[in-house]
Amino acid sequence: MSAAKKEAAPKAAKAEKDAAVKAPKAEKAPKAAKPASTKGKKVVDIKDAPNKSALSQERLISVLIAPHITEKTSLAMQNANTYSFRVRRDATKPDVKAAVELMFNVKVAKVAVVNETGKSRRFGKLQGRTQDIKKAYVRLAPGQTIDYEAKLKA
Repeated sequence: MSAAKKEAAPKAAKAEKDAAVKAPKAEKAPKAAKPASTKGKKVVDIKDAPNKSALSQERLISVLIAPHITEKTSLAMQNANTYSFRVRRDATKPDVKAAVELMFNVKVAKVAVVNETGKSRRFGKLQGRTQDIKKAYVRLAPGQTIDYEAKLKA
């Protein structure tokens, strides 16, 4: 390329930019207001939000895996009216509350959830690991109880 062509190319590009700036801009449609901070968050329309009543009974029944009965939890049952359950790892506090209320016909006052990581185990030469579990401690409203034996017979 010659020196004249090298100088002409940037001048032409600059002239186009100046013309674009001086030209009147077309009216744009107003943009919808965005939420204040959506950085890294998933925005869900209210119409698409899941309905609480949409939680199926099959899903709720599968949330509770088994009661978790130890010395500590049996003392909590007697003293604090708190019961513990092993639950699915993807279960949330509202899921656990709804599942206990559905399965045992009781009123739940509070739910606390604990994630327990699996432990390393050794089987001869093989190194292994136990599965991670999630436990839920469910405090019932005063006067409410769960009878596991009656539920098993029913």
